[in-house]
Amino acid sequence: MSDDADAREGGRGTDAPDELAWETTDSRIAYDCPGFSIRHDDVVLPDGTETDFDYLVDDPAVVVLPFTPDGDVVVIEEWRQAVGRVNYGLPAGGVEDDDDDLEAAVHRELAEETGHVADDVAHLVSLEPANGVTDALHHYFVARDCTPDADRDLDFNESIRVGETTLDALRAALRDGDLRDGRAALAVLYYGAFGAPEHNA
Repeated sequence: MSDDADAREGGRGTDAPDELAWETTDSRIAYDCPGFSIRHDDVVLPDGTETDFDYLVDDPAVVVLPFTPDGDVVVIEEWRQAVGRVNYGLPAGGVEDDDDDLEAAVHRELAEETGHVADDVAHLVSLEPANGVTDALHHYFVARDCTPDADRDLDFNESIRVGETTLDALRAALRDGDLRDGRAALAVLYYGAFGAPEHNA
C-alpha cells in the first residue's frame, strides 16, 4: 500500500461499522488542476470484491451568512461556468495556507468578494456537501455588523456583483427556486432551524 493510502486509511471510515468499511489498498492523484484534484483509490469491498473508486479532492471552504448592522444580508451574484448562468448566493471560498484559522478565512473571503468587514463571526456548522463524490468539507459561519469598509480583491476568474437583501426575501428566493446554490441554501436553512450561535469573545 502506498504511504498516501496508508495515511488516508488512518483518518477515514472511523465512524463506520467494521462490516461496512472498505479497505484502501492504493491511492494516487489521477488528475490535478487549479482548484481541485481527482483521486483514484483501489479498494476491497466488504464482500471481498476488488474494485476502484474516483472522487474529487477539494480544499476545505468557508461559507458566510453576513448580516449588516441593520439586519440585512449581504449577498452575491456570480457567474458559474459549470451551470452556465449567474448564481445567487453567499460569499464563500477555500481555506488558504496562510489563513491562521477558519475565522481568518471568513474575514478574508468576506472582504475579497464583497468589500465588507465583520465586527464578529461565529461558527454555525461544518458539513460534507456531497460525500459520495468529493471529500469537500464546508464550514458555515454567521458574520455580524458587516460594513463596506474593505477593498474588494477578486481572483482573475471571479465575476461577482454584490447586493443586500432581507433574510425573509432570501428565504422566499429559496422557496421559489431562485436561490439554487446549495451552500447558501444550507446556511439559510440551518440558521432558520437553529438560530444564531453565541457571539465570539
